[in-house]
Amino acid sequence: MHPNELLIQSFYEAFSRCDGDFMASCYTPDATFSDPVFTDLRGAMPGAMWRMLARRAKDLKVQCSRIHADDHSGSAHWEAWYTFSATQRPVHNMIEASFTFRDGKIATHRDTFDLWRWSRQALGLPGVLLGWTPLVQRKIRADAAKGLAKFYANDAR
Repeated sequence: MHPNELLIQSFYEAFSRCDGDFMASCYTPDATFSDPVFTDLRGAMPGAMWRMLARRAKDLKVQCSRIHADDHSGSAHWEAWYTFSATQRPVHNMIEASFTFRDGKIATHRDTFDLWRWSRQALGLPGVLLGWTPLVQRKIRADAAKGLAKFYANDAR
């Protein structure tokens, strides 16, 4: 296995153990992350996001597959099962991840998934009816950004 494939595997194994500190250590200091909810995280913020998600997880299950990587880039498919804390609704999210690497760490990380599918599970009827709309998707992003900012402010102390 290529060292960057091992890095990806270790990263998701750490998420499965809710070890956000290990996940944060996998990023370069100037790393970038984006997904449909957290659209533009930079520097310490990708690691903070994983620490936040790992600490909040109560019943998280993570599986990773189709890991491919070389010296410069990589990809993986991963799935997460958990209870969305705001609504106590079960979620099964299916994600495609792409990475670039530098100095044995993740430099860029992009996750893609169907935000409307996620909102239907996480939000219930409001997500079914309105989760596809830009208004609701902006609200999801704003709430996530606010939660991360609060976590980061408290975590940095």
